[in-house]
Amino acid sequence: MSAGFFVYFIIANLLLCLSKLCISEDPYVYFDWRVSYINASPLGVKQQVIAINGQFPGPILNVTTNWNVVVNVKNDLDEPLLITWSGVQQRKNPWQDGVLGTNCPIPAGWNWTYEFQVKDQIGSFFYFPSLNFQRASGGYGGITINNRDIIPLPFGTPDDDITLLISDWYTQTHQDLRGVLDDGKSLGVPDGVLINGLGPFRYNETLLPENVGFLMVNVDPGKTYRLRVSNVGISTSLNFRIQNHNLVLVETEGSYTNQQNYTDMDIHVGQSYSFLVTMDQNASTDYYVVASPRFVNSSSWTKVVGVAILHYSNSQGPASGPLPDSPNVFDTYYSMNQARSIRWNVTASAARPNPQGSFRYGDITVTDVYVILNRPPELINGKSCTTLNGISYFSPLTPLMLAEQFKVLGVYKLDFPNGPTGRPAKLDTSIMNVTYKGFVEIIFQNKDTVVYTYHLDGYAFFVVGMDYGLWTENSRGTYNKWDGVARCTTQVFPGAWTAILVSIDNSGIWNLRTENLDAWYLGQETYMSAVNPKIDKTETAFPENAIYCGVLSSLQKDQSHRVKFSGANCFTDAGRAAVVAFVIILLSFFHFR
Repeated sequence: MSAGFFVYFIIANLLLCLSKLCISEDPYVYFDWRVSYINASPLGVKQQVIAINGQFPGPILNVTTNWNVVVNVKNDLDEPLLITWSGVQQRKNPWQDGVLGTNCPIPAGWNWTYEFQVKDQIGSFFYFPSLNFQRASGGYGGITINNRDIIPLPFGTPDDDITLLISDWYTQTHQDLRGVLDDGKSLGVPDGVLINGLGPFRYNETLLPENVGFLMVNVDPGKTYRLRVSNVGISTSLNFRIQNHNLVLVETEGSYTNQQNYTDMDIHVGQSYSFLVTMDQNASTDYYVVASPRFVNSSSWTKVVGVAILHYSNSQGPASGPLPDSPNVFDTYYSMNQARSIRWNVTASAARPNPQGSFRYGDITVTDVYVILNRPPELINGKSCTTLNGISYFSPLTPLMLAEQFKVLGVYKLDFPNGPTGRPAKLDTSIMNVTYKGFVEIIFQNKDTVVYTYHLDGYAFFVVGMDYGLWTENSRGTYNKWDGVARCTTQVFPGAWTAILVSIDNSGIWNLRTENLDAWYLGQETYMSAVNPKIDKTETAFPENAIYCGVLSSLQKDQSHRVKFSGANCFTDAGRAAVVAFVIILLSFFHFR
């Protein structure tokens, strides 16, 4: 074998090896998830829950800013499935959002691979199944997006990171709960509150049964932990607190906040916070970690409390005695004032080097205004429905994004009203039409008697005001136009309003919904169309592995096989250029020897 042939043989093999590597400016991470039912007894009663890879809750998706995430999902349920990544903005890539307006469901027994980038984001979020009330049976898990090394934290590096998922819980299956709502009835009082899928520590032998598993959070004295707490429940606002420990709020849903001490925090459905907690007690006993319901007025709620145990490594005994006091159950002003106290840390850098406050949202001219009024459930065509501005959203068989891509007419209408109409309530697929690159003001007005939370996919919005009574034009005089926190889920108190501002810079059709699962199931959602009128080559193309449904079902190819990870588009232009340049240098070196 000649020396020249040998050199070319080595180079060819080297090129082949490099071609199999993901040379990318931003790393790729890969996950294989099997979504299935398992039997569990979180409240001491055996029931069916939704697990991921046999885990309930599912695994934490732990990634870093700008990483590319590839999740292959195998649906082993007996019904269609979609996973949505609540709070992940899916920048220029609405195809991975995992709701009915953007994706066809993954049929039972099929695989589908999500591929998205956590572009320019940090923070604490969660994922969950978005269809058919499935979140009431589990299938959820935490999302942690860490800072890149070049972006410093605005606080000392914690000794460890702990995710806590709190939720109201029923021992009925999600199918049974759907049936209750379909019959026009209320779900009633939950059977309990879970913390990381486990029931309460038996702090009261009269109220609570024996042999219920509970969460033990193990810590070391003197250390500081970052606790990421999300309310992943159905409809109950929960007050979170740790006996004898302060909660230093540092971040909510991707925004660093001014660091303030709280003894407790009201966390409404769909919201996420992270706190620094220092283990500064004498550990004479263990300590209670509590999630208890807010704004409920019945003795039947007495046992609906989540209790975990904070266990110091040098603890001298078990926790005992009464739980730490909660705020007055009926004091909604306490909760509103607490929410108003949460402020954006304008000097901190988040995902980018520039300070958060460099985006001066208060100086931007508003292009679109929507006043969105909810109402308690009402009958439409004999069926119990919830509405926004008198419209109960009807999900078409063809997703909105798919209809937009293939120019299918008549699937939806861009006529969602800018305010209450006074007309009779109706079922309709009516969505908001906002100006791309515009700036939208949305006022949520709650005429019901319970707290609602509202979530917008694809964006973080600025919470600029909230108050009791009816919103008027004069209410703008109370807006916080400097350090209102940017987040993706906000609460609206009963008989009150909340105002948000959002910069429309992410092209797509995005879900706007209540996170109260019962009201969402009954129709309290819409979508926001923010379509870029110009061709943008940086926007993600229509995915090759898309599932087709509705009027486009005939386009469906066999998607039941696993989408191979090796097919991920991870070889960037820069990577290809580096490989080519390397090979040319090698060839030149041997050519001129």
